[in-house]
Formats: sequence, C-alpha cells, structure tokens
Amino acid sequence: MNVLAIDTSGPVCGVAVMTAEGIRFACAVQNKRTHSVNLMPMIDAGLRATGLTLQDMDRLACTVGPGSFTGVRLGVSTLKGLAHGCGKPCAGVNALEALAAGAGAFPGVVCPIQDARAGQVYGAAFRCTAEGAAPVRLMPDAPLKLEDYVQALLPLAGEGEAFLFLGDGMPVHRARLQELLGTRAVFAAPARAFLNPASVAQLAALAEETVDYLALQPLYLRAPNAQRNRKLVEAAHAQ
Repeated sequence: MNVLAIDTSGPVCGVAVMTAEGIRFACAVQNKRTHSVNLMPMIDAGLRATGLTLQDMDRLACTVGPGSFTGVRLGVSTLKGLAHGCGKPCAGVNALEALAAGAGAFPGVVCPIQDARAGQVYGAAFRCTAEGAAPVRLMPDAPLKLEDYVQALLPLAGEGEAFLFLGDGMPVHRARLQELLGTRAVFAAPARAFLNPASVAQLAALAEETVDYLALQPLYLRAPNAQRNRKLVEAAHAQ
C-alpha cells in the first residue's frame, strides 16, 4: 500500500511516504519557518525522492489532532485539497496515538502529552507491546491539568510499572512529572520524543476505513481561543 502522510499538529512539521517495501521517505523539521512554508516543499521532496506521484498513492493521511489549532487546520486543509485534486481517499490519524506508535515496544504505560498551556496537557495512555503494531488505548484523549492527568494514569499501571512520557509536553512538564512519579517517570530519548511522520503513515496503512476529503475533520479537545474569547465578550455584553 502506498501512503503519503503529513503531520502539522505540533511544533514539528513532518512528511512520510510509505510503500509495500516500507518507509521510503521521512522528513521532520522544526525551524524558524512556519508549517505553511515548510509543508508543500516537503511533500514535493518526498514524491520526487521516491519517484512517485499523488496518483500512485492508495490513500493520503494526516494527523487530525489533538494539537495546535492552527497546525491541525493547516494539515487537514492541505490534505483535503490534495485528495480532492487527485481523487484519493483520506485517513485521519490521531496525533497522540501516532506519538505512542513511535515509542516502540515498552514494558509499561506509554503516555504521549502535548503542551496545552496554563499547566494543562492534551494526554492519553497506551500500551505498546510490539514494534509495528498499533498501540492499545488505555484512556481517551483529554485536556487535563498535569496533576489530574497523572492521577488518571496511576490505575492503568501494574505495581511498580513505569510511565514513558513523550511529546512536546514532556520537556515542559518533566520536572513536575519527576516530582509526582519519582523513578516511575521515564522520558523518551530525543529520537523517539517527537511525532515521527513515519508513524502516521504506518497507522494510516493499518486503518480499516478511509473517508473522502469532504468527511475528513479535525479533532479538537477544546474550543479555539478565539471562540472562547468571543463567548466571554458576548456574555459580558449580555450583562
């Protein structure tokens, strides 16, 4: 199966191309350029490097969230446009699941977290027992205060089992996680700490169902700041 996968849900912009032979191209960058500047040249580079075209793809995939509102919208909108133009089906991939998939096999609970600001994280929990297999979900995605997230994790682990943290929320909250969990808090090495676009391609290839470009939708765990601010203004005017 040929898959073009993109990720713009967090600080890293990523593109991967996967075929029946495996990952043929993977590129991830975090630089001073915005995702809107990086993304299309990276897609073009991936297709050129593999000698493939959009028409050669069996499905197009992107992370649909949770994550940065602007980043998720950019990735979903870009994929919609590409899929509409080439008539290919889409696969939406959960960003936290893709983070977990990149952790590899781990004998404990895998805890992908994204920084949601104000002391909160977008978090979930998985078990990853085999390389290349889809992670097994233990809790749904949720926007939580870090302390509440840790409390939700504790019942999911066996006695003494470790918790592996990764994602852009990891460095932000590392010190506090060590305070809360002590030696049970384990932190992914740099090569596995970010969302690898190859994991997006892998999960998209495993997906049993696809959707057309019209049905592809972003996954938001809370309303965008602009929408929340508008409601505050409307409530103030109503008083």
